[in-house]
Amino acid sequence: MRIIVLTGLSGAGKSVALNLLEDEGFYCIDNLPAPLLPATVEVLSRTGYSQVAVGIDARDPQNLAEAVAAIRTLSAQHALQVLFLEASDDCLLRRFSETRRRHPLSVGDRALNQCITDERAMLADLAALGHRIDTSGVTANALRAWLKGFLAIGGGVFTLVFESFGFKHGLPLDADLVYDVRCLTNPHYRSELRPLTGRDAPVADYLAADVQVGEMWADIRSFLERWVPVYVADNRAYLTVALGCTGGQHRSVWFAETLAAHFGHRYQVLLRHRNLPL
Repeated sequence: MRIIVLTGLSGAGKSVALNLLEDEGFYCIDNLPAPLLPATVEVLSRTGYSQVAVGIDARDPQNLAEAVAAIRTLSAQHALQVLFLEASDDCLLRRFSETRRRHPLSVGDRALNQCITDERAMLADLAALGHRIDTSGVTANALRAWLKGFLAIGGGVFTLVFESFGFKHGLPLDADLVYDVRCLTNPHYRSELRPLTGRDAPVADYLAADVQVGEMWADIRSFLERWVPVYVADNRAYLTVALGCTGGQHRSVWFAETLAAHFGHRYQVLLRHRNLPL
């Protein structure tokens, strides 16, 4: 049985993720009490279900330690993956303000920012078990697209993720390696290139013609060629390489695109552009 345990911070997109998993044919259960997890999996396995998604989060605070133990036990018996969704405090505060929904840890006059802080601490052990996805500034459609890439990943296959982002929108929380390319020539200051992105040929030609851009690209490529095999040997399932420029439109996008193309023949590669529209 393939089991996805969906967890993470309230407001980070778990409902969007769980709905997508249901659309993809998973038998989905939200907010399952952790003590029922092993028995539920056993029943569903006997019934013949091959894909199950279970939502576990801070709404069941008394049983989070038991959830961690159950996940570790089930991982030895099934193809189990933990997906942990998170976002920055500012993003979560804005989302709760926009939706006017109550935080599950909100009791009495407890402030929302304190609820978010407490929830991060409560879920730290679960976060350590999972593949973390930062949904800060990410639309629901973009999150669905990222998750579809995740769902296509076969068990035991190492995946190299290249993610472009803009520093002015904040660092991606799910990054394992971060490269800052803001020191390089910026196409934004060329009026004919400003409305384009790093995916467009004029921007790509402009950046490729710059010697320093080529040198930094070669250095990043060389580092990854040397060290990615070490991450693979350490039984890592994922490695997220984040490339950041100022706005996440030109330089970081070009770096992510070209590096993904270079390593795509060697590893399973996912490509994300956090600050570009779909």
